[in-house]
Amino acid sequence: MAQFSGKSVVVTGAATGIGAAIAKAFHAEGAQVAILDLNDQAASRLAAELGRPAIADAIDVRERRSVQAAIDRVVGQFGGIDILCANAGVSTMQRSLDLTDEDWDFNMDVNARGIFLCDQIVCRHFVASGRKGVIVNTASLAGKVGAPLLAHYSASKFAVLGWTQALARELAPLGIRVNAVCPGFVRTSMQEREIVWEGKLRDMTPEAVRAEYISLTPLGRIEEPEDVADVVKFLASDAARFMTGQGINVTGGVRMD
Repeated sequence: MAQFSGKSVVVTGAATGIGAAIAKAFHAEGAQVAILDLNDQAASRLAAELGRPAIADAIDVRERRSVQAAIDRVVGQFGGIDILCANAGVSTMQRSLDLTDEDWDFNMDVNARGIFLCDQIVCRHFVASGRKGVIVNTASLAGKVGAPLLAHYSASKFAVLGWTQALARELAPLGIRVNAVCPGFVRTSMQEREIVWEGKLRDMTPEAVRAEYISLTPLGRIEEPEDVADVVKFLASDAARFMTGQGINVTGGVRMD
């Protein structure tokens, strides 16, 4: 029997990239999966590709009403939620002294506020329904060490790890586990944008930027979304039953503590 058979999983930012890989990984293990994304058309395409019991819905993780409505619809369709993978995230890239208020607010609103809203609303469901649910938040390597040209993004991901630890301590007595993954240089559409931005800011070609990422990675390659998804799946499983409050590096050795 697939290890997540009978489980209901919500993945935010699930239409593409790491989120899509997470949704696929749980679906392959028998879970019914809710693919939530601001791009509801892309989410619907992935749900159709996976087939039942995958569903798709629109969500704007910055807005409490949107998150609450999406979670309520999932609960109505699935009968409850067992696992939340709060993965939705954004990035922009700029030198710290040139950052605008809009850059700061955009990253904080999606990456930090979005995690807060999704986690809080789903954890309220866990408590009300008596479920010993599991949360896995997507943080970042940049949440462990400040990243040049990504100071605002780093700040938002440091916030994710602080929230993850505090929430884990509060909810541990209820049997609710909260962990995070910290990916490194992952091959996604976000990375495609970032290597162009970074190249312009550092007077490098995008290809040179990516080559530098590989040179910084002891395992010697660019990370794939599936590398992250497999660790998320582990953290949500019974194999990780005595783990909570952790920020697990999935970086190919870029970060080792």
